[in-house]
Amino acid sequence: MSSNEVILELKDLKTWFKVEAGTLKAVNGVDLTIHKGETLGLVGESGCGKSTLGRTIMRLYKPDGGQVLYKGKDIWKYKKPEIKTFRKEVQMIFQDPYASLDPLNIVHDVVEEGMKIHKLYPEKEAREKRILELLNMVGLNQEHEYRFPHEFSGGQRQRVGIARALSVEPELIVCDEPISALDVSIQAQVVNLLKDLQKKLGLSYLFITHDLSMVKYISDRIAVMYLGGIVELAESQELFDHTMHPYTKALMSAIPIADPDVEQKRRRILLSGDVPSPVNLEAGCAFCKRCGQAKDKCRKERPKLTQVRPGHFVACHFAGE
Repeated sequence: MSSNEVILELKDLKTWFKVEAGTLKAVNGVDLTIHKGETLGLVGESGCGKSTLGRTIMRLYKPDGGQVLYKGKDIWKYKKPEIKTFRKEVQMIFQDPYASLDPLNIVHDVVEEGMKIHKLYPEKEAREKRILELLNMVGLNQEHEYRFPHEFSGGQRQRVGIARALSVEPELIVCDEPISALDVSIQAQVVNLLKDLQKKLGLSYLFITHDLSMVKYISDRIAVMYLGGIVELAESQELFDHTMHPYTKALMSAIPIADPDVEQKRRRILLSGDVPSPVNLEAGCAFCKRCGQAKDKCRKERPKLTQVRPGHFVACHFAGE
C-alpha cells in the first residue's frame, strides 16, 4: 500500500553521452516521484532511455543535469558513509538473469556477499539461517543453495537475483525489465512474486518494461517515456481509461485483446516513420514527426508535462482535443 511519503524524486534529470555524431540525450529533462510502498511503472519502446534512467538512479551513470533526490537528499552530494547506506537501501534487479550472476559463485555466496559487505547478520549461523529464509521467500529451497547459476532455468536465476537484492533489506528496488528475458509462462510467476514481496516487506519499485499489459497489472502509476522524456503520467487505471498522448494511444492499440470479435473491430494506430535519433535532437516535440495531429507549434516548441486531469499529466500541446 503506497503512502504520500516521497522516497525518490527526479528533478529535470539529464543523462547525456558524447558520441561521434554529437550528444546523445538518453534522458532529457525527466521529473518523476516514487512514493513509499508504491510501484511506478516506466514503459516505452527500446532505446527510449528507460534503462539509462534506472542506472542513473543507481549512481551507475552520473547525470549531466538535474537531481536525483533519495529521501530528500541529492545522491551526488553524499559522503562515503551515505553512499554505503544508499547502496544498501536501493537495489536493482537486472534484465538478463544469465549475465547478472557470477558463473563461478554458488547461490549461497551470491546471496551472502551483500550481507558481509553491509555487516548484516555478523554471526555465521544467523547468516546461514537468513540465506535459507530468503531462498524460501523467492520460491527456492535448501537444495538450490550450493548450485551454480548454469544449473538453473532463467526463471530460477531471476529468483536468485531477487533474493540477492533482498539480502541487504532494501527500501527501493529498480526492476530493469526483470521479466523480458523469461518465457511467457514464467513471467506472471515472477511478477506475482514481486507483488507478494512488496506487500510483505513494504518495498517500493520502479518497474521498467516495454510490456503495457504487465505494467498495468503491477503498477500503481505509469509513466510513458519517449526519446528521453516523459510524455504521459497517470494512475494505472486512469491511463488506460483516458489515454491522451498520441504516442500512448498508439502503444495501447497494439495490446492484443483476448476476445476475437473485439480484436477484429478495433482500429490499430500505426505510426509512420522511424524513431528520430536521440543525437542532436531538434527543437519542438520529439514525437511530432510520427504524430498525425502535429501542428506548427509542435515543431517549434517542446511541450511541458502538464496536469490535464487530476493526477494525469501529459506532454502535448493539444492533449484532450
